[in-house]
Amino acid sequence: MLKIYKTEETGKLAKLKKSKSISKSWFNLINPTAEEIRQVSQLLKVDSDILRNSLDADERSRVELDEGIFSTIVNLPLLDEEGNFDTLPCGLVFSGDNFLTICSRDNRILSSFNKNTTKTFDTRERTKFMLSILYKITQFYLRYLAIINRKTEHLEDALKQTTHNEELFQLMEIQKSLVYFTTALRDNQLVLEKILRMTKSPASSKLLAFTEDDTDLLEDVIVENKQAIEMVDMHRSILEGMMDGFASIINNNLNQIMKFLAAITIVLSIPTMLGTFWGMNVAVPFANDMSYGFGAVILLSLLGTLLVILYFKKKGMF
Repeated sequence: MLKIYKTEETGKLAKLKKSKSISKSWFNLINPTAEEIRQVSQLLKVDSDILRNSLDADERSRVELDEGIFSTIVNLPLLDEEGNFDTLPCGLVFSGDNFLTICSRDNRILSSFNKNTTKTFDTRERTKFMLSILYKITQFYLRYLAIINRKTEHLEDALKQTTHNEELFQLMEIQKSLVYFTTALRDNQLVLEKILRMTKSPASSKLLAFTEDDTDLLEDVIVENKQAIEMVDMHRSILEGMMDGFASIINNNLNQIMKFLAAITIVLSIPTMLGTFWGMNVAVPFANDMSYGFGAVILLSLLGTLLVILYFKKKGMF
């Protein structure tokens, strides 16, 4: 899907057709077809490989500057309908005086730049627009980390009541998401720092055209991204400790259950053993006096069972 937007002189965001003037426009490609990639590649004079790389789910973040085309791939966070977290590569490209974004899936970050939020961005200022997207990405990482924190606390409270596999599987999913977040944020950090170095290079500063305010905004994005990295590391450490703690609790509970069952087995073996002795076809006490022999055996069994129970209770097995 290809959509082209342009900020008009009035400040409103207009959606353009391909036949109209595309100068200083924003090309937004979401899960594009091969034909859309070919059209955009010819229209903006961008190598189609640059566009296809942004659609690769395993593509790492990076920055490239080649033949007057600036392109970067960053990883943005995703939250699906099932509540699972993931990351998604997103390409940001400068070509001529136009700005291009390309992703394999629709996402809330790019969708947040629309007609209702035109005051926060301007397609005619593509450098500031790109920095606004990068800043929004770090904000969403922090927002999703807050959601993960609340979800983890809820699961922790549930596991304190009873240990179910469902809650443990959810914690494992969160742990996997944090690994994705850590990798993506660290790669994004390298990209941001490289862009900052490029702004100070004469060869690339002309193409990027960073103003002093843009540089300040980029430094703010770097600070926010570092904060997100620290928060992810903290949550990962807490979650790993929590998983280890619950594993120890589960093992301890299992040991307690096995100890209790072993004690019950021994207790039940007392009357069984006595009943077996008096059931033999040999001479045993009370065999000739049926009036109270059965009661004596039962009483002896109860007495032996009681003594074993008291002993195990003293040892803490009950």
